[in-house]
Amino acid sequence: MMNSSQSPEVLAPAGDRTAFLAALAAGADAIYVGLKHFSARMQADNFSVADLAALTELARSKDKRVYVAMNTLVKPSDVESAGRLMDRLARYVNPAGLIVQDLAMVNLARQTGYEGELHLSTLANISQAGSLKAIAEMGVDRVVVPRELHIDEIKSLADACPESLKLEVFVHGALCYNVSGRCYWSSYMGGKSGLRGRCVQPCRREYDLRGKKSRYFSCNDLSLDVLTRTLATIPQVAAWKIEGRKKGPHYVYYTTSAYRMLRDGGDDPAVRKAALSLLDQSLGRKGSHYSFLPQRRYDPTDPSSQTGSGMPVARTGKTAGRKQQVSPRVPLLKGDLLRVGYQDEPWHQTVRVTRNVPKGGRLDFMSQRPPKGGTPVFLIDRREPELSEAIAGLQRELDSVRVAKPGASEFIPELPRGLRGGGKGKVRFEIINVNRRPPKRMFKGAKAALWLAPKMLLKGAANYQLWMPPVIWPEEEKLWFDTVSRAYKAGARRFVLGAPWQLHLFENFLAHAKGRALELWAGPFCNIANPLALAELKTMGFAGAVVSPELAREDILALPKHSPLPLGFVTYGNWPMGITRIKPESFKTEKPMASPMGEVCWTRRYGQNNWIFPSWGIDLRDKERELTSAGYAMFAHIFESVPREVPAPNRISTFNWDLNLI
Repeated sequence: MMNSSQSPEVLAPAGDRTAFLAALAAGADAIYVGLKHFSARMQADNFSVADLAALTELARSKDKRVYVAMNTLVKPSDVESAGRLMDRLARYVNPAGLIVQDLAMVNLARQTGYEGELHLSTLANISQAGSLKAIAEMGVDRVVVPRELHIDEIKSLADACPESLKLEVFVHGALCYNVSGRCYWSSYMGGKSGLRGRCVQPCRREYDLRGKKSRYFSCNDLSLDVLTRTLATIPQVAAWKIEGRKKGPHYVYYTTSAYRMLRDGGDDPAVRKAALSLLDQSLGRKGSHYSFLPQRRYDPTDPSSQTGSGMPVARTGKTAGRKQQVSPRVPLLKGDLLRVGYQDEPWHQTVRVTRNVPKGGRLDFMSQRPPKGGTPVFLIDRREPELSEAIAGLQRELDSVRVAKPGASEFIPELPRGLRGGGKGKVRFEIINVNRRPPKRMFKGAKAALWLAPKMLLKGAANYQLWMPPVIWPEEEKLWFDTVSRAYKAGARRFVLGAPWQLHLFENFLAHAKGRALELWAGPFCNIANPLALAELKTMGFAGAVVSPELAREDILALPKHSPLPLGFVTYGNWPMGITRIKPESFKTEKPMASPMGEVCWTRRYGQNNWIFPSWGIDLRDKERELTSAGYAMFAHIFESVPREVPAPNRISTFNWDLNLI
């Protein structure tokens, strides 16, 4: 058993009040929640400030901590409301920590006087040990590391942690196919952004590859189970995090109980066996260790099996009518919640069980639309009498908690001054063509840019703007430091970074660039979308920023008014739907795959990452004059050769320009 002073906290999710109380009943050390706004799980019920004030006071009375996720991308029009919400949180809830991804939230925390901890979300994509010192100096207390890291990479980050900085590691729950913070799939296909907490999970759909339909991108869950014992030996790992703010109290209770048992008594074989049994009953998907063991990396997709959330308990019969009869393979309890089929199927629905049904018994229900014969039925939540009683007891305690009624906030954030008085006046702009290799010819008036690669020949590097990759993994860090050094020695002085944290790769050159100053821009994968984030970039030393292409017209045109940096925008070319570290075993790259709606995509591997591209690109070139008038100084045209088998597109995309990004 570990010394309690060194034990990582078991951090449980809660998407509603009942799940919060279930986490307390299970003995969670900390609980993370979201509000009605600015949460990366907006499809959960989430909490009002008033609800959260009472729940946090109850948790505090039991020496438990509450963290609030405000981890969405912040639009220009969001800054004031985000600041008011943070101000109300600080005054009426006083949570132990805030989980954020957008640099604006770090700025607002300082402005509002919030005194709790700041945790950088996994959406911020902190994956380089060399960046941790600068992150700690920003006032960040904890980094939530990407799920893709293996144990040796986690240890490398831990070894580089300044004394004030801790790490948080996911140990259980749903996996995204793409890297967090590097997925634009849901947004590209309809304006519901994962960075805004609105993901519609297009990766869970069926895709057609050469006539074979399957859920090629749908992942099983992460379940580190007994492997968490290796994390327990790393003192910088402050928390074992369980994903699941959209899950019910049963899942929260069982997973939290299991990992608390593994932490406190994992050396005992009987305890390990009991904990694994709880995880088997938690109603999640099939689990995997994913990439945790570097010598045994595991593809979490398995098209041959179901990847629906919940426990498979039955299948529908062959009848095509609305009246359905199923025979469950496990006993069902009154109040159990079942899901029929997958969420992208027309007959998908949830069914509440109204009476106890024995194993092999008969459950009758009316379907909204007749399901296909053999459709799987999943048990997704249940209310055992013991858990219900524990929750009821905590609810009675909660009813006796008295807190001040939250009032309104009059907080007004201080915004930076714009470079040109809101984009007024003449702006000189340039078009940058971004290619994978030196182009044979250039468009008239365009300047050349290249995606930097470790083995690239750098002849004439001074003539190019060099773009860094969206993700650099810990085991690649030295390779990329050497690549940047080689490019600099070859004369390169203009770089576009794939994450703000890549700045540390240039530290040796910032103070003594030869010839002319080193010019570093934050690229579009930095997900910059508001003036406060731009102010933070300026403080860090950036010379400009290519803003997030996810934004809609109104947001894009509003940004220059308060931008302290020159701005760029991606107006043309092959924008990826996502970046993934998963090396697929069920399909080959460079092959077209079609969704049920006929949307064709394809994948290509660069280094350790697969890029997923739609067959159609962005074209906003006719908006460049309007963007120039607003104050934009640079437009990026991104080129990617398309595989021969991918059909020619029959449309173009304006991304979210004409939509209201929610």
